[in-house]
Amino acid sequence: MASLSTHNLEKHFDGLYAVNKLSISFEPGKITGIIGPNGSGKSTLINTLTGMIPMDGGEIVVLGRERLSRIDPHEVPDFGMTRTFQDVRLFEQMPVLDNILVVLTKRSIWSALFERHNSLHVERAEEALRKVGLYDKRAELAKNLSYGQRKLLEIARIIAMGHAGTGDLGVVFFDEPFAGLFPEMVKIVESVMKEMRDQGKAVVLVEHNMDLIRSLSDHLYVLDAGELLAEGKPEVVLARKDVIEAYLGE
Repeated sequence: MASLSTHNLEKHFDGLYAVNKLSISFEPGKITGIIGPNGSGKSTLINTLTGMIPMDGGEIVVLGRERLSRIDPHEVPDFGMTRTFQDVRLFEQMPVLDNILVVLTKRSIWSALFERHNSLHVERAEEALRKVGLYDKRAELAKNLSYGQRKLLEIARIIAMGHAGTGDLGVVFFDEPFAGLFPEMVKIVESVMKEMRDQGKAVVLVEHNMDLIRSLSDHLYVLDAGELLAEGKPEVVLARKDVIEAYLGE
């Protein structure tokens, strides 16, 4: 059963369909890549699935049971979903460790800011920082991190959430997670994604780097002008003439 699927999903802006009757699914224990030329609807799709922008038609189906014609951002964790952003979103004036502790609660963010976290929360947060190589930066303010370190901190938050009982994470969206990272950081993120896949999560990767798409994706969707152009095994899909033409036509 798919962790998440769409049925005739639509999103349009002033009559232009950024997502046009799209029906796709994300399977547990797989990394699903989403690629397409600029303007193909990749970011709009992720933003619609995670409630950042409202859908204009169709449905989102969670675990084959819950059929949603609307989803709000605050509901996303309740449906077992989380994501990274192209523009990293952190609490700039808080230490690195506290940026993770703040998500290890079912309370509102403002309540979490003033909550006294127990030793289990701290242990989970520190474990997540070790996995992304930021443990030594735990007392630094988030604003002082480099661009790559900021992206790693956002991923550490997702790792911690996955082990925190804040709602079992079933689907994790990575939106351009490798952009601007040094090679050693790329290896860390690759390792995190593979571990999440092996834990049975549905991992969704939006990425431009075709080498990373080939090496990481178990299944691949290609979007073009808001519609599904191709799907299947990466090595097969990327060899298709229409897929190559879609990219060369950028």
